[in-house]
Amino acid sequence: MMKFYLYILLLLAVQLGNAQQTPAPIQKEIFTIVGATAHIGNGNLLQNSAIVIENGKIKAIGKRTEVSPEGTTIDASGKHIYPGFIATNTTLGLIEIDAVRATDDEKEIGTFNPHIRSLIAYNAESKIVESMRPNGVLIAQVAPRGGSISGRSSVVQLDAWNWEDAVISKDDGVHMNWPSPYKQGRWWLGEDPDIKPDEDYQKNVDKLLNYVQQAKVGQNYKGDSTVSNLEFQAMQGVFNSTKRLYIHADAKKAIIDIVRFISDQKIKHPVLVGASEAYKAISELKKINLPVLLERTHSLPTYDDDDYDQPYKQAKTLSDAGILVGLQNSGDMERANTRNLPFQAGTVVAHGMDKEKALSLITLNSAKILGIDHRLGSLEKGKDATLFISKGDALDMRTNQIEKAFINGRDLSLESHQTKLWKRYSKKYEQQGQ
Repeated sequence: MMKFYLYILLLLAVQLGNAQQTPAPIQKEIFTIVGATAHIGNGNLLQNSAIVIENGKIKAIGKRTEVSPEGTTIDASGKHIYPGFIATNTTLGLIEIDAVRATDDEKEIGTFNPHIRSLIAYNAESKIVESMRPNGVLIAQVAPRGGSISGRSSVVQLDAWNWEDAVISKDDGVHMNWPSPYKQGRWWLGEDPDIKPDEDYQKNVDKLLNYVQQAKVGQNYKGDSTVSNLEFQAMQGVFNSTKRLYIHADAKKAIIDIVRFISDQKIKHPVLVGASEAYKAISELKKINLPVLLERTHSLPTYDDDDYDQPYKQAKTLSDAGILVGLQNSGDMERANTRNLPFQAGTVVAHGMDKEKALSLITLNSAKILGIDHRLGSLEKGKDATLFISKGDALDMRTNQIEKAFINGRDLSLESHQTKLWKRYSKKYEQQGQ
């Protein structure tokens, strides 16, 4: 029996050793950050700024000569302040190790799952989640995957005890995967590996539209009140405009059909996700002011005849056309690569976009698309004090060196498994150089 108890204690010790750092305590004392260049997030820049933070909110912001410091003063002269970066359409906290099934909660069995909630599967103690903060990614929209309708996403902050503490916007929208009008041959079955039109495309679309229509009718059913359909109830927010509908698609034909679907169904808060061919359907997008969470910037062109730099310049192309654009990072190794979100915006800058406008792609624009811009996305009076101080340009991996980060005024730990290894091996090479 004694061996058994020792074994349990050993397991607990290992788990505590591997756990994430303790979340920062709530802000109790007022403080002021002075002297930094403030990147507001709305396209504007404020030199030699002063930001007063009280009770987790920005109490005042302006030029240092115009704002009286209160409480403790943090001197950030020569440095930069940014609003916390927002990672949209992520699976952060839903998978820890791909090869371990017990840690994989990104999707459920079935085709139509609007009632599935990603929030309750979110692991706030994920080692991957804590590695976001040292690059300034402080907010994430955690979204499910799979099926024709994957489920509902939620927006969380990335320093929490559990999902209840983490949540910012609960069940903000439903995620729909629009059928692709193309298919690629399965070479391993002897099929031609080229991309060709899918003959079943319209049939797949009709199946999806039929489900949507059933859900729309079902939510208004006035019959037996003891009978409930969880799937149809979960879709209700899409129809009554309280939830967003995130529609994932890439091809121009699919985007045109989606625009028609949105108009026919009178969807009030639609969002297009992915949209690698959005630049081919700009006029259609503008007809209904459809916002876009664009494909990962660090991608290869989709087709052989695409411009080699198409993924890099598309955000500017759409933004210049008046379309509200945010960046997202879905794709291979997306959870670990989410920490590179600021550098994706930096790549957009390298291909012609104004730096402050590119910053908006991962701050205020994303906040607007998610419906949280009243709280987050920019450095403005009354908004959450979710921000960070960087030694240099946070969109450049060479100068993104974050000294302090705050979520609701809480002073965060910037330690992670990676930073600990970096410090450890830095000492190794220092010793070898002696």
